Amino acid sequence: MSDPTPWAEVVEMLGEATGETLYMVVVATVLAVLGGLPLGVFLHLSSPVGLDPRPTLHRILGVVVDVVRSVPFVVLLVVLASFTRLLVGTSIGSTAVIVPLTIGAVPFFARLTQNALREVSFTVVEAAITTGSGRWRIVWTVLIGEARAALVGAVGVTAVALIGYAAMAGAIGGGGLGTTAIQDGYQAYDERVLYGSVVVLAVLAFAMQLLTDFTAKAVDRRRTATG
Repeated sequence: MSDPTPWAEVVEMLGEATGETLYMVVVATVLAVLGGLPLGVFLHLSSPVGLDPRPTLHRILGVVVDVVRSVPFVVLLVVLASFTRLLVGTSIGSTAVIVPLTIGAVPFFARLTQNALREVSFTVVEAAITTGSGRWRIVWTVLIGEARAALVGAVGVTAVALIGYAAMAGAIGGGGLGTTAIQDGYQAYDERVLYGSVVVLAVLAFAMQLLTDFTAKAVDRRRTATG
């Protein structure tokens, strides 16, 4: 067994890997929100209790969303390898991992969005309809406006899940803390690097959850109304 890596090198190694992990998670989270928010809104609107019920389309779309969500992320990485290579020119590395991360996270965030919109009181929606508000005005100002705290929470849940997925991608050369933990820590029998990577991943997940919890409370209209 070789000597453990000096702490100064461990810190430098973890710093670089943390940057790669944050790059993957932040970009994938933004793309997941951009794709999952409209998909979740459409799932809610087309549901039997939505403003534009379309039972057949809603059922088909729901099945597709649930099938993609049920695929384990490691399997998704392998299945999408050719598509990822076609899109970014390679199937390994931080940029390549963003593709399966995003595809896995879009239906995940869409379901969270649908659940958040479902919790909006129908009385509020009904009042907006009575005043003659158009459908998209109701979506933006009533549904999304009333559910904004829950939606911020959904972003946090998605980001924390993506931290885990990004670490998992390290098993096949995805870069970031996952690769550092497996290749430089576990396979090199270096406990400093291995456990250091695990601690940084845990801190990232905790900090992300703390940040979104704080933001959700800040934008919660009910807390603002009650002071």
